[in-house]
Amino acid sequence: MDGEDHRYRDERARFYDAHLSDADRPDVDYYVELAREAEGPTLEAACGTGRIYLELLEAGVDADGFDLSADALDVLRENADQRGLAPSVWRADLTSFETDRRYDLVTCPFNAIQHLATVDDQLAALGAVHDALAPGGRFVFDVFVPGFDVIRETYGEWQIGSVEYRGATHEVRTRTRIVDEVEQRFAVETELYDPDGSLVFAEEDRLSMLPTRQIELLARCSPFESWTATGDFGDEELADGHSIQVWSLRKGDD
Repeated sequence: MDGEDHRYRDERARFYDAHLSDADRPDVDYYVELAREAEGPTLEAACGTGRIYLELLEAGVDADGFDLSADALDVLRENADQRGLAPSVWRADLTSFETDRRYDLVTCPFNAIQHLATVDDQLAALGAVHDALAPGGRFVFDVFVPGFDVIRETYGEWQIGSVEYRGATHEVRTRTRIVDEVEQRFAVETELYDPDGSLVFAEEDRLSMLPTRQIELLARCSPFESWTATGDFGDEELADGHSIQVWSLRKGDD
């Protein structure tokens, strides 16, 4: 997975930041509260343009972060400067990052771990996170629950909408499609057009479906001592009807 992350080049990173900054997602409050409760520092993996990371700093959390996209980190730093915050972030790969600090909490929000294409990459990421944690520390991440009704009804079809971007109305087109049924891989295509109909960018993200049992198997094969899964950023055990899996993997105390 090493190498520059071309999915989030400058224009895409800026659109992502502007488009999701107003999104009413419960993950921000959830991760901020986790970090506040942590006894030591927090590390956010795949912190992107800082949608959650900057809120950690605003809350007074001792937090570091990293991302594979240099352009996304540039946007994060610009946003931090506007808010008078001093970020501690760097470019790194989730599968091979190393840190000098040991963290009480490492997080990886908003499906980011689904960008890992192979079991080797997934296990490498779990190993790298485990190494970065202090004894007794936790790795918390969320991924969506693959919904067969959503796949049946919307996959393969372009979804077209309008968004305000750079002070003007743009058309955004998105399409999700299965690209490998055996490997359970899917692609998310995003195209943005300016008011004149000119293409601003066209990008494709390829991700892996991660059903509950696969994540449990990955946890069992990892160095982590124990794990739990809850649904939809609440306290309930993950069950049918939840749309988001929230996993917490705990490192041993030794």
